[in-house]
Amino acid sequence: MDDRELLEAIREHAYLEGDFLLRSGRRSRYYLDKYRFETRPELLAALAERIAAKVAEVEPEAVRLAGPELGAVALAAATSLRSGLPFLIVRKAAKGYGTDNRLEGGFEPGDCVCLIEDVVTSGGAAAEAVEALRASGLQCRNAVCVVDREEGGIDALARLAVRMWPIFTAGEVTGATKGPQKPHG
Repeated sequence: MDDRELLEAIREHAYLEGDFLLRSGRRSRYYLDKYRFETRPELLAALAERIAAKVAEVEPEAVRLAGPELGAVALAAATSLRSGLPFLIVRKAAKGYGTDNRLEGGFEPGDCVCLIEDVVTSGGAAAEAVEALRASGLQCRNAVCVVDREEGGIDALARLAVRMWPIFTAGEVTGATKGPQKPHG
């Protein structure tokens, strides 16, 4: 599947129009339902291939990937299989029982981690994940997302000295711009 076919498949399966409340608190006339592309094996495999290639390009020092729960876990797992890099799951909060971990999976302090995200709007969830990774002694300088909604996420991560690299932009998915365009970030 080439980039244009993947973009069309994401649009076909995950682009919804209506009135939606986003995690950021903003309202939107459209929604990109990540579960509609993450749960389709052919789309998940194609995305993992592109994410793995982007991670290798922009963060060759990465020894692990990290995916915030719940949305980015499937992407991180598929990219891990494709790249051979182990991954961490970043919980929204420590679970309060068992090991009480905020990060699930093995790591060593100082490890370089590349954050994997699904759809980024304001960047709030991604920023929280970066802060959790850094609080555990990990380095995170780059993030790769499937779609940047172009609503401040790149700037929010830049304030944390993290560069976000989208596979696609919202303009490409919605058809507002001719896509896919390269490079991003």
